[in-house]
Amino acid sequence: MLLVIDIGNTNITIGIYKNDMLIGNYRLTTWFKRTSDEYGFMILNFLMDSKVDASQIKDVIISSVVPKIMHSFTNSIRKYINKEPILVGPGIKTGISIKTENPKKVGADRIVDLAGCFYNYQGNALVIDFGTATTYDYISKDGVFKYGVTAPGIGISAEALSTHCAKLPEIEIEKPKTILATETITSMQAGLFYGYLGSVEYIIQKFKEELHQPDMLVIATGGLGKIISQNTTMIDIYDRDLTFKGLKVIYDKNRN
Repeated sequence: MLLVIDIGNTNITIGIYKNDMLIGNYRLTTWFKRTSDEYGFMILNFLMDSKVDASQIKDVIISSVVPKIMHSFTNSIRKYINKEPILVGPGIKTGISIKTENPKKVGADRIVDLAGCFYNYQGNALVIDFGTATTYDYISKDGVFKYGVTAPGIGISAEALSTHCAKLPEIEIEKPKTILATETITSMQAGLFYGYLGSVEYIIQKFKEELHQPDMLVIATGGLGKIISQNTTMIDIYDRDLTFKGLKVIYDKNRN
């Protein structure tokens, strides 16, 4: 079995592959002050919930954009899984050709998503990852990544409203019944949801226009991607497991 782990700024997601089948996936909050033992106990509990013993894990592969927790997290893998984790980074085979101005600055999470897209859906596609930030990355039909856009995530936008406006409360991110809001909560939800949806659709439209690719496939992933995907015709596929699929692709390319 293979343990695939993506460490993001807000959440850590963990998947378990048995051969080519994802048999479990879990999510925990990214918190800088956890010890290796805390991470280890959590991982063992996840495995137990999937009826998997740590001795059954053949390998572990990790992508991370949070350097601060890597020491304790990788030590938890060594101590509790007894494996040296494979880290997605410079020198690892991904099957993706990165042609940006500074390839070393491209986040591991974006590379993993692109690998998952290219080897499951082929190229000429725009991958949108709705995470702490929302990223838009185009991969050509030849597997080349050259163009990407980074925007504040919808969660950051919601937090900014309540943090910087003294009388505005924290709200749940959801689609209101109507944009014709009559009180504070629904007015905030309407502004967040419809404003964000509009920006997503406009960025997709601009990618298609400037790349002259009107039939470009648009794939969304990430925790908040589902609610956006359900409310627009401009996103073709919502794949919540795209990152896991990308990690599995990269592992398969490097295991020999």
